[in-house]
Amino acid sequence: MAKLYFRYGTMNSGKSIEVLRTVHNYEEQGKKVLLFTPSVDDRSGVGLVASRIGMQKAAIVIEDGVNMVELAAKERPNCILIDEAQFLSAEQVQQLTQIADDLGIPVIAYGLRADFLGNLFEGSSSLFAIADKIEEIKTVCWFCDRKATMNMRCKDSVPIFHGEQIQIGGNESYIPVCRKCYTEKKRQAEQK
Repeated sequence: MAKLYFRYGTMNSGKSIEVLRTVHNYEEQGKKVLLFTPSVDDRSGVGLVASRIGMQKAAIVIEDGVNMVELAAKERPNCILIDEAQFLSAEQVQQLTQIADDLGIPVIAYGLRADFLGNLFEGSSSLFAIADKIEEIKTVCWFCDRKATMNMRCKDSVPIFHGEQIQIGGNESYIPVCRKCYTEKKRQAEQK
């Protein structure tokens, strides 16, 4: 039975590297993979999955109206991989369940758990609710040696705690932090 997997982590935890490694492993064995990424993630260009260490691969862009179930039924890949799955809608996550359940194709979605304020994204919330298997990809806090569990948004290296939920960015905009350091930095910002 095919499953829907959700592999989540903070910024800088290596999610995109894992996506690209998994694609490589399937393709090296002569197997077909469909790689998807939401259109909102344009850091390296729309339709491109890229890691901070320089690896990248073209991907199918998920936009409103894209039917991943029809595409999977037509292409019949061995696996479906999604990068930046937090940006999916609940309806798009339902399509992933159809691919796993009705077509028997495993789906592995990678993404953030929560935004810079600690709130779940729609895609992450849906994946936590219905994924068959949930796995954490871990990294270390920017400020201490604890496990990072939160994403801290920064502007000019200063933590900020206001703004829109979605702001596309990399190391210039986000750092991974533990809850304790996040709380301390938030208290400091509120006192100013």
